[in-house]
Amino acid sequence: MKKTYVPLLAAVLLAAPAVHAATSIDPVGDFIPTYTGPHGGDLDVTSSFVSYDAATDMFTFSGTMNAAMGTTPGSFYVWGVDRGAGTAGFATLGAGYPNILFDTVVILRADGTGTAAGAALAAGTVQLNGDTISASFSGALLPTRGFAKADYTWNLWPRAGGVAGTAAISDFAPDGTNLAVTAVPEPATFALLGLGLLVVSRRAGAQGRADRRDRS
Repeated sequence: MKKTYVPLLAAVLLAAPAVHAATSIDPVGDFIPTYTGPHGGDLDVTSSFVSYDAATDMFTFSGTMNAAMGTTPGSFYVWGVDRGAGTAGFATLGAGYPNILFDTVVILRADGTGTAAGAALAAGTVQLNGDTISASFSGALLPTRGFAKADYTWNLWPRAGGVAGTAAISDFAPDGTNLAVTAVPEPATFALLGLGLLVVSRRAGAQGRADRRDRS
């Protein structure tokens, strides 16, 4: 490819959708020291993510554990979400925990129910698939408190039923911090990227044919 196409290719790549974050991978067996409940694998996070699709104004919350959902009766899963007014609710638990900020929560339960900022999720929203629990719902349930929705941050903490206070929290994922949601690119952005790459490819091909004619 000739140098004349480098700026055009760079412009196309800059138009590519930016992803704010990826899946959080969490170590197995890292129950936090203040936890006093049962050490069931379904209370031990192995991976999790939150994504936001601006085109449809939909959030997806998903968490995968180290055992099948419902192994520990009464367990449930809380995503703390910072929409722009987050505070450190776990600063008393020790070093690192002051960096976990939230101003609302999304709760998914192994019985198939859930809430977002206190509002009940519609029946069928919470999905259970072996060791994974997830839900997709309208962003209207999580209105901003200062951040753009694609800039919200989160942390997942499972809780054991029947245990009071912060002693019920078995794990933090990611450990000691929040993670940004993954912004799902809009279809129009993908279309623009594909068109740009096609133009670059055709121009480079035409230039290559011209160069070969010049050398012949």
